[in-house]
Amino acid sequence: MLKPKKSDFEPQNLGEHIKRCRLIRELSQKEVATMLHVNLWTVLNWEKGHTEPPIKSMPAIFRFLGYDPFPEPKTLPERLLAKRREMGWSIKEAAMELGVDEGTWGDWERGKTILFTKHRELVAKHLKLDILVVVDTKVHHEVARTVIGRLPNPHYQPKK
Repeated sequence: MLKPKKSDFEPQNLGEHIKRCRLIRELSQKEVATMLHVNLWTVLNWEKGHTEPPIKSMPAIFRFLGYDPFPEPKTLPERLLAKRREMGWSIKEAAMELGVDEGTWGDWERGKTILFTKHRELVAKHLKLDILVVVDTKVHHEVARTVIGRLPNPHYQPKK
């Protein structure tokens, strides 16, 4: 019977994705550390699950892996976080990029409604989304119609 390879496992976290990729490519932890511009012990701690990589390391990790190992973002807060990981931005850096306060970005990432039209437009442009995706579904239909001017007025009665 064949012995399973050390890389024959389903990664459960980011550190395991790094380890699996390293084993498949037959690289040492030191070589990976050099590629990712981190310390050897940092890679070891990530692989063992003792620590999580900081967001600033995510772009280099994604390049090393050749993919983003996180689940496909479905909600707007998940998309905001995914964009920050892709860019390696802290909340403060992401907020500066959009020209908003870091507390505002943090609120959006925690699921709070994006109240202002100009902010919705910035987020939609930044994430390459249709403006309708950025409108909170909890916002009353009438408010959404007024803000983005695309939804029909449910109170409209044609004249007879």
